[in-house]
Amino acid sequence: MFVYDRFQQEAIDYINEGHSVIVSAPTGAGKTAIAEHVIEKCISERKGVIYTAPIKALSNQKYRDFQKKYQDTIGILTGDVSINADAPVLIMTTEIFRNKVLDKPEELGRYSWIIFDEVHYIDNPERGTVWEESLIFLPSHMNVLALSATIPNIEQFAKWIESIHKKSVKVVIENHRPVPLHFFYQCHNQIFDNLNNIRRARSYKANTTNAIIKHVRDQDELPCIYFVFGRKRAEYLADELYNYNFLTAHETAEITNMYDDLLERFDLKNEKSAVRMQALVERGIAFHHAGMLPTLKEVVERLFTSRLLKVIFTTETFALGINMPSRSVIFDELRKFYGTYIRNLKTRDFYQMAGRAGRRGIDAEGFVYTRVNLGRTRIDEVRTVIFGKPEDVRSQFNASYATILNLYEKYQEELFKIYPLSLHFYQTKAHQQREATRLMGAKLKLLKEFGCIEEGALTMKGKFAKAVYGYELLLAELYGQGVFETLDEITLAVIAVSVVFEPRKNQQFPSGLSKNTQEIKRISEEIYFETRRKETKAKVYPFSKMPYFHLAKAMECWMNGMKFQKILQFTDTDEGELIRYFRMAVQVLREIKDAPISPELKNRITQALHYISRDVIDAEKQLREG
Repeated sequence: MFVYDRFQQEAIDYINEGHSVIVSAPTGAGKTAIAEHVIEKCISERKGVIYTAPIKALSNQKYRDFQKKYQDTIGILTGDVSINADAPVLIMTTEIFRNKVLDKPEELGRYSWIIFDEVHYIDNPERGTVWEESLIFLPSHMNVLALSATIPNIEQFAKWIESIHKKSVKVVIENHRPVPLHFFYQCHNQIFDNLNNIRRARSYKANTTNAIIKHVRDQDELPCIYFVFGRKRAEYLADELYNYNFLTAHETAEITNMYDDLLERFDLKNEKSAVRMQALVERGIAFHHAGMLPTLKEVVERLFTSRLLKVIFTTETFALGINMPSRSVIFDELRKFYGTYIRNLKTRDFYQMAGRAGRRGIDAEGFVYTRVNLGRTRIDEVRTVIFGKPEDVRSQFNASYATILNLYEKYQEELFKIYPLSLHFYQTKAHQQREATRLMGAKLKLLKEFGCIEEGALTMKGKFAKAVYGYELLLAELYGQGVFETLDEITLAVIAVSVVFEPRKNQQFPSGLSKNTQEIKRISEEIYFETRRKETKAKVYPFSKMPYFHLAKAMECWMNGMKFQKILQFTDTDEGELIRYFRMAVQVLREIKDAPISPELKNRITQALHYISRDVIDAEKQLREG
């Protein structure tokens, strides 16, 4: 019989008594077992449960894992994927849940529980407001299970939820890891187990990857996850290890057969990136990042879970909820890009990744190595990152135009009474509360100026805008001017991918755009700069996102039937990133299709979706075949 840990049993007891529960525990402590209890309880009681995750990759993995266990009771809904969407156990991204809560709450009647995985994402500057809105407008009949990495102000978070929903929220805290972590440091190309000893080192050599990997291998601490904060860096370091071979002859034969079978299954046999990876895989090495083909990433994940891969160079998304533990973890450095600037890692982010070290039931302890470059990071900064107190969760509330429109539809001018229910109001001082209220008012005034609200009600333009989260003003203006009704399937796809695309610094712009694309680009940019002028005047921030047409040529060619590898010549965007943006375009088109538009436009969008969602872009196909 399976025996739960103390914190797992405590949470399960509260759940069985009908309480909502928030669990704060280290990565790898076993929070998923609590979620599975809720799922099994709901299945046995013939009730519905929703499981939300912060990223699609995690949603997809949970779908695969849960489907193996619970079969036809599992469905998934992520914007670009809809499989078994009426299932009693429905996995979705938090954005999809938020949209349902605001726009179609009646569809949630059958679901008695909502599970928020990685709920500390509520303090993500770009997307945190989605979690906050989901909790503020949570239907009263739904209980909450919130799972989080270690956060100090978990009690405050629970009291906030209690204050708005007037029912008890039980807090369960676990600080102990079932597999303890042992910390080491590479500095001057030596390995130290105590930070204090680094100052006394006599040799001042540059750190090398080979030296730290050799040490980990010699100490029998493989497999190893090596975290880097750049895609090119992950590939470069993997290639640097080419002369190593971590496998026996038997393991080489086994992993080669497995890799070949997976390439066949996912139709990757002729993909350059998959062929390139093979030479590394046969030595027990791989890399993994968001710029890769999603199917190739999945192949690498499967190889890693087989324990045949010994060293994987990866970016931080590998740590986010995806259950891929190893014996050791290495940090390439302790600095990363946080949206607008580079800074030292947050302690909570460090442990999200470090927590992948130590496989429960296999390892007595996990080993965490940090490469320390004293020219970039001081010893006291290293100590703060690793041994400091994890950061509090802080609200990032900033209601979108779509949220304000949805609230206005229900509450009219009374919508300002919603803000005091927010975590932002609960945590902040009076001057910050006044500014947040002013910002909501400024957005409401702009929506009226744009003709989305007239005489106390949403116009057709407003009803359209409330369906397209994140791109409301630009798309609503294109709708209001009748532009959408004139667009063919290709141009609809082009505008959809252009509103979601975010170029990197110095990214190339394609030449040879079609006349239709040049015209929609001109109209869209004209609307955008007028919108930005009005937002600047109204002191609205952040500004609405600008459309970027860097992927327009690639999308035109894709819509005309060109093969994926050939469209890569029209962009310097990584292939995995290109797929992600095309899939995001699918989600935008689906949102437009659900808005109040003409039957003719609906038909053209249906055709556009058919042309985009083929081969590697078809996210549903990857999940079904996987």
